[in-house]
Amino acid sequence: MAEARIDAETRTEFGKGAARRTRRAGKIPAVLYGHGTDPQHLALPSLEFARVVRDQGRNAVLTLNIGGKPQLALTKTVVTHPIRPYIEHVDLLVIRRGEKVAVEVQVVVIGDAAPGTMITQELNTLEVEADVSSIPEQIEVSVEGLEIGAQIHASDVPLPEGAELKADPELLVVNVVASPTEAQMEATVDAEGAGVVEEPSSAQPES
Repeated sequence: MAEARIDAETRTEFGKGAARRTRRAGKIPAVLYGHGTDPQHLALPSLEFARVVRDQGRNAVLTLNIGGKPQLALTKTVVTHPIRPYIEHVDLLVIRRGEKVAVEVQVVVIGDAAPGTMITQELNTLEVEADVSSIPEQIEVSVEGLEIGAQIHASDVPLPEGAELKADPELLVVNVVASPTEAQMEATVDAEGAGVVEEPSSAQPES
């Protein structure tokens, strides 16, 4: 995974009002912590950081320029606004070259199972441990040709070289079940429709 370089400013104001002012200035409030250091309150350039997350994914590795001093950091938490398309806050973890970190990596299902089957993906991410210089962007799980009843657990998932599973090996990742028949789908629709009760209108008839 490539490293992105970003200039970060130190924040001296805190609280909701200060955070809003930071965002109005085109920056994202962030906190950098880890390795026994005191938390640092930072402001990151919004467009630049959003581009890094888009290109690298949820576990973006950054080289922060803080007052002329470089600091390697891992993106741990990105909080986005529930409605509007912008990032509200970021948590960053201090990391060092050569160390391993535990991260949640996106699981992507590929391939086509046997005819008459339906795939249910039970987990969207898996926790793995990897070197900070080689954090996988995603983990692919193939369901090619799998029959009804097949299951893929965390221990069955092939991991990229250098990555080790941290999640429970027994966690169910993918389940292969029979596709519902047309009659079953119609019965489901009918049952859902039967559960809808129309409220009587409170409007009074015109005199």
